[in-house]
Amino acid sequence: MGTADSTGEAARLAELLSTLKERSGLSYGALGKRLHLSASTLHRYCNGDAVPADFAPLNRFARLCRASPEELVEVHRRWILADAAREHRGKGGGGADVVPAADSGTPADTPVARDAPDAPDAPDTPDAPDTPDAPDTPRPRRRLVLAATAGVVAVAAVGALLVGRLGGEGAGAGAGAGEAAGAARGPVASSPAAGSGSPSPSGSASGEPSAPPSDSGTPSASPGRSAEGKPAAPAPTGVPFHASVRAHAWENQCSQRYLVDREPDAVRPPPVEQDAPAWVAAMGAVSADEQVVEVTLQGKGSETVVLQALHVRVVRTGEPLAWTDYGTGVGCGGGVALRAFDVDLDQGAPAARAADGQRPFPYKISESDPEMFRVTAHTGGRDVSWYLEVEWSSGERQGVFRVDDRGRPFRTSASDGRPAYDYPPGASEWSEHQPG
Repeated sequence: MGTADSTGEAARLAELLSTLKERSGLSYGALGKRLHLSASTLHRYCNGDAVPADFAPLNRFARLCRASPEELVEVHRRWILADAAREHRGKGGGGADVVPAADSGTPADTPVARDAPDAPDAPDTPDAPDTPDAPDTPRPRRRLVLAATAGVVAVAAVGALLVGRLGGEGAGAGAGAGEAAGAARGPVASSPAAGSGSPSPSGSASGEPSAPPSDSGTPSASPGRSAEGKPAAPAPTGVPFHASVRAHAWENQCSQRYLVDREPDAVRPPPVEQDAPAWVAAMGAVSADEQVVEVTLQGKGSETVVLQALHVRVVRTGEPLAWTDYGTGVGCGGGVALRAFDVDLDQGAPAARAADGQRPFPYKISESDPEMFRVTAHTGGRDVSWYLEVEWSSGERQGVFRVDDRGRPFRTSASDGRPAYDYPPGASEWSEHQPG
């Protein structure tokens, strides 16, 4: 994609895509027609000339080429690295303006420097005889302004000293509050630093992440002091990895169904997979029977992050929604079923269980070694709102990261016995679902 730092990752992705395409025996035109993409666009993907901004087209491409579960994961991993390399290339020189901005932010020093040598200024400028009267008139005003400024500075200095002394007495509480606010949706382990003596709601769900910071009995001193009591550099804050969540990942175009509280003539035609979030939001839809969530985690920098566990948290559960069931497609045929982690929402305490040979937690991630987790949650008789939690640790830091649908819980409801409709290819309206 232009520069050496991005070409390598894009080329590795293109190599795998090209292999899948050749093995499928389908032409670019045939693939493009099924994927609703132009043949030239697919050709650029397989040549490494372009990397899509979204993974959905490559996901559908790989499935259409009958990629194995391991190959699908590898396609996703190589796309993440190629996309990250492109972003790094686009950030070049972004911080160059910070230094001049800081240098130009000290205009207050200029008038003070001019006013201090007022006496020697007169002999230094003998070559300008026609201008001495001009500076003489505004000088009293300038001195008044400078005097007023000096008074304000003195008051500010006194206020700063008082605030500093008062702040020093409450430094422990202030540091804890700052950390908790700065890691609002990141490391829950920082919550006990506020001195509450009890873990936060999300930290207490798993119990373990919030325990180590309180072992010393003085959590408020740990952010700013080393073990010897000497001032230490500020500890890193926030979650040490990037997270990407696809709340509506499909097995194929025909696999997903949604419950919508509308009559068929008021429901839009079904979307393609990458447009599902917008369609769901517009229709107020809820995943029917099953919901597939893909979570991609990639470290920030070279430090290694250990992902210790994956938990399921249920917000509420109730009777299934009495809405109408709408399918996203008809006649797609069988696809590759990926159930990396399976969640039975009908259980009293749902858990994410490794399935189909998937290795259970823990995992390790870094900037160059991301991981993608595919979670399939299903229910046969309930309406469940839920989210995921990932326990992580990096060095001496640890915490819990919440995975949800843009700040809201995921929601999945059973559809058994509800009226069902499909939208056949080439149709202009919804028609009743035909079983089988």
